[in-house]
Amino acid sequence: MRIFVLGAGATGSLLAQLLERQGHEVSCGDRNPERARRFFRKGSEIPVVEVNARNLWAIVRAGRGCQLLVNASPAVYNEIILRAALRLKAHYLDMAAHLTRNPFRAEQLRYTKRFEAKRRAAVINAGIAPGLTNLLVRRASEILDELHSVHIRLFEETESDDPVSQWSPEVSFDEATSRPRIYRDGRFHLAKRFDEREHFRFGPPIGEVPVYLAAQDEVATLPHFIPMREMDVKIGGGEMETLRRWYRQGKLSRSRGISRARFPATPTPRGLTRLVKRGRLANARFAAAVVVRGVKDEQPALVRWDVAVPSLFQIRRQGFHRSPIAWATATMTTLFVKHFPREEAGVFPPEQLPPEVRRDVLAGARERGIRITMRLKTMKSQEELPEENF
Repeated sequence: MRIFVLGAGATGSLLAQLLERQGHEVSCGDRNPERARRFFRKGSEIPVVEVNARNLWAIVRAGRGCQLLVNASPAVYNEIILRAALRLKAHYLDMAAHLTRNPFRAEQLRYTKRFEAKRRAAVINAGIAPGLTNLLVRRASEILDELHSVHIRLFEETESDDPVSQWSPEVSFDEATSRPRIYRDGRFHLAKRFDEREHFRFGPPIGEVPVYLAAQDEVATLPHFIPMREMDVKIGGGEMETLRRWYRQGKLSRSRGISRARFPATPTPRGLTRLVKRGRLANARFAAAVVVRGVKDEQPALVRWDVAVPSLFQIRRQGFHRSPIAWATATMTTLFVKHFPREEAGVFPPEQLPPEVRRDVLAGARERGIRITMRLKTMKSQEELPEENF
């Protein structure tokens, strides 16, 4: 398949290289091709052209002839790039929503009829979180007879004395300054940032850490497609604690703008290696848990999925000089591309993909080193149902 990847930073460049390994014909566009080339392995022949994601016609010119347009740019450009894909009559894929038009519904869903008319498919929010997390919620809904609540818990930590951006600084800043979306009693709400602190136990070697409400895209699709009463997402780890401290000190707000000291440019692979060699970056980890409550066989039940991503050092031993989040996102996205529903038409979040696609993507994630485990508990009465940290 001919694929054009727009946005060749830490995640997009790795994604492009992994897609090339799968046998696809890949080209890239980026607003800064010279910097983008630094994210590619030495000797890579994947072309990178200058493209401004704000300019629809520039995207159309650069992507002419592609069969799939992959949006690895900041989500603020989603609607421009969606329209470019329609102009190109290409399939489309992205990794996140921006939620400016409606804070509770992914903006990409507005384009469903247009993609149906063009007989093309758009797969949205197709990364690790959102992405893999959505698939696990859908799988839990198939295990249970009724689904009542969904609680997603993420862990992000970089063991470094200095801030190290795992995403682009613009994306990190946008997420840090956005209000969390929650779904309670069948209604959407905006919550306070860093609110509802709880202690959550992740799988080893992480253990129990405080987690806080955070702005995540899963809440903007899952309740629209899977009946439930409650959903929220919380994040814990050193980076979340740092952001919370800056917020409480009044140093983290949209009105103050982005601080490059707090949100530095994402390090290139060589830059990441230098940080490690100089002892400024010890390690980095990412993990996820999806806890789903409901009913099975007329008894209260709880399904828990745990996702363990290789650490920074484990990824480096594989020859990838990327953060765990960038590696996991690119790895999951290649699987969504590998099993792309080319015969379908419309806009599909991961939970709405055909069953065989969802199954194959989950199997592929395990094959590529993402450890996914599931536990199911059913109890005789609601009072005996354990807390989420079972």
